[in-house]
Amino acid sequence: MFKSNYNPDVLSCIANLSSDEVFTPPQLANRMLDLLPDVLWSDKNATFLDPGCKSGVFLREITKRLDKGLEKQIPDRQKRIDHIFKNQLYGLPITELTALLSRRTLYCSKTANGKYSVSKAFNKPDGNIRFGRIKHIWVNGRCSFCGANKDNYDRSSELETHAYAFIHTLKPEELFKMKFDVIIGNPPYQLSDGGGMGTSATPLYHMFVEQAMKMKPRYLTMIIPSRWFAGGKGLDKFRENMLRDRHITRIVDYFDSTQCFPGVDISGGVCYFLWERDNASDCLVESVRGESHSKMLRPLLEKNTDAFIRFNEAISIMRKISIKEEPSIETIVSPRRPFGISSDVRINENQSPDSVYMYAYPHSGYIKRNQVTQNTDWISKHKVLIAKAYGERGSFPYIVLGKPFLGKPSTCCSETYLVIGPFSSARYCKNVMTYIQTRLFRFLVLLKKNTQNAPRGVYSLVPMQDFSESWTDAKLYKKYGLTKEEISFIESMVRPMELSDEQ
Repeated sequence: MFKSNYNPDVLSCIANLSSDEVFTPPQLANRMLDLLPDVLWSDKNATFLDPGCKSGVFLREITKRLDKGLEKQIPDRQKRIDHIFKNQLYGLPITELTALLSRRTLYCSKTANGKYSVSKAFNKPDGNIRFGRIKHIWVNGRCSFCGANKDNYDRSSELETHAYAFIHTLKPEELFKMKFDVIIGNPPYQLSDGGGMGTSATPLYHMFVEQAMKMKPRYLTMIIPSRWFAGGKGLDKFRENMLRDRHITRIVDYFDSTQCFPGVDISGGVCYFLWERDNASDCLVESVRGESHSKMLRPLLEKNTDAFIRFNEAISIMRKISIKEEPSIETIVSPRRPFGISSDVRINENQSPDSVYMYAYPHSGYIKRNQVTQNTDWISKHKVLIAKAYGERGSFPYIVLGKPFLGKPSTCCSETYLVIGPFSSARYCKNVMTYIQTRLFRFLVLLKKNTQNAPRGVYSLVPMQDFSESWTDAKLYKKYGLTKEEISFIESMVRPMELSDEQ
């Protein structure tokens, strides 16, 4: 027999549809609403739109605040609730299921005009939470709006198309034929694009942000994956525009997504932001790592860099390094496929006169020399090889990168690895590896590496050194004049790496 009267909020307990369609806990929704000015809650003309409704939690929590804030202006509770639902709150669900769920959350009935609805303001079942089946617009096998793969999403009427209304129109303001003071939400994050044996996906969340900005609300706040900080796969232009947008006045960044969405691991963490149409300033950045919280008012782009530094504690470190104006080690890191060889190339165990040894994963071996289509002059040189991807979920502090190793003359590698170099001698390579081994090197990579992928771009903040000598953290800390506090932060984020005797 139960002895407790505990009655949990169903929206705190509800399971997520997937890691792409993540439901927002009420506590998180309220933290986002706290970014908005209090004056909104007593403004009976203020309008709110959630363009990606899943559970209706944002609209419900807004209702609570307006109900209290408008009490003196509209004393009659039923009239007040009807006014709020009819004139102030609007939503675009992402599926038929979430439409029913959102209406149930907001109106206490799956139909706004139903018998059990708490509102008497509507004569249509949808109320202001409107869902209609939208079709993708196919051009050369892809949706011209969201990039969906026709083979995956050209579906029968029994299945969801995942063609979200908000981003499948050139005129989003026509959806409700009105302007909004606040646009808020947690949009779908991505859509499978049919590549990578079903594991590849196209990001979508930036499309919701861009579409919302087109509508020029007074305030915009959304929670999205933090991986946009580093750009990549369709996000480079979005990243550039966001980091140069002075109207983004707040960012709250969670390195660990489970602090926002319990049980949901989103690579690179998540963040929510406040965009203010009528305000332009530096951004108040809040970095959250476990129990550690830091706040700092600063530009989103540091001087002499195109990168967003997500940790406030790293700003002083970056400024000390950048003042020396040293070139980036990125200039000697190869792009993907340094020798033009894909990871699925067939290898031989036996050497032949016209073969070359290739480092690959999971097995290395020999390939024909004529299979090397790029940088053939590197084959005969000494070089450093390092994995292009390295993942370590839940192992904080981080190693950040896989262990580098020496690529001897008469060798090449598949796209599994990047090449650093090449160099005239093995000694230079070994000195490069001592640099990679340092915590400072890998800390600077971590500032741009938001997922397991580690392409050339993640090395852009790492300064070049003189590789006629070896490097240690002690030498680097002294060179850049780092304080005990700065060193402590670096070492709290990155753990030691030991190179093998062979290296």
